Amino acid sequence: MYKTIDLFAGIGGIRLGFEAYGCQTVFASEWDKDAQKMYEANFGEKPQGDINLIDPEDIPDHHILLAGFPCQPFSIAGKGLGFADTRGTLFFNIEAILKAKKPTAFLLENVRRLTTHDKGQTFAVILEKLTALGYTVYHKIINALDFGVPQKRERIYIVGFLNPIPFSFPAPLGYYQPLAELLEKDEDIPASYFVSEHIKQQRLALVKGTPPYPSIWHQNIGGNISALPYSCALRAGGSYNYLVVNGIRRLTAREMLRLQGFPDDFIINLPYSGVRKVAGNSVSVPVIKAIAGEMLKALQTVSPR
Repeated sequence: MYKTIDLFAGIGGIRLGFEAYGCQTVFASEWDKDAQKMYEANFGEKPQGDINLIDPEDIPDHHILLAGFPCQPFSIAGKGLGFADTRGTLFFNIEAILKAKKPTAFLLENVRRLTTHDKGQTFAVILEKLTALGYTVYHKIINALDFGVPQKRERIYIVGFLNPIPFSFPAPLGYYQPLAELLEKDEDIPASYFVSEHIKQQRLALVKGTPPYPSIWHQNIGGNISALPYSCALRAGGSYNYLVVNGIRRLTAREMLRLQGFPDDFIINLPYSGVRKVAGNSVSVPVIKAIAGEMLKALQTVSPR
């Protein structure tokens, strides 16, 4: 049984992916109160708060560090100065924990734009720091749509091993769950979820082509609307109506969690606005599970300490 720690834990999507293979979570940290509340309801423990206030030496020993850390810019002016050029960023906390605890492996998840931020220099520093700690590092941009989830959500995944063992990211499944299996019935949904007649007519006039059914309509910054047989990426800060089911209603809380691959027995104990935030900030569980399976296969050549 591999012991894991769950940093920037959100509502526990990364944890779910690894616990599916029998991994044991020995520590969790998450500062957002809504995420803490839902995490506690589903896992029976409240994550510790701000990681900046936790000494790396106080974190339990573990085999795999897991972190869906936020993207923060940092300068590379201090190159060669050790931690100096990452201090003040949340990546620094991960770096400090890896240095102090030396886990066998890690998985980091972030937004795709991390790879291009500051013309790629931010990502280059991250890879350099991880390699300097002695890890063999692999990375790949993966779309949740390729792993059974009807949501186009591209994220960068970074995997590292303390031993120089070979690793391959999971191959795409080549299909995703039909929206018809995921969406709730309109007649079971409160009237407050349905858009006004004005918005409905406005979108009908702007939508491109003949919309498939069912579909999720997405309005981009330029006002253009696309109707697709899958969802565009859920966003914590997106307007209430930027994603609309069949052009007539908002997604329900359960539908948002389903789009991220959470099981239907996952407890929802937040108001709608809170669920929108935590679901938009979450990971796609099936992607994590697929990566976890490949990581654990690779680790079979290494004995847990």
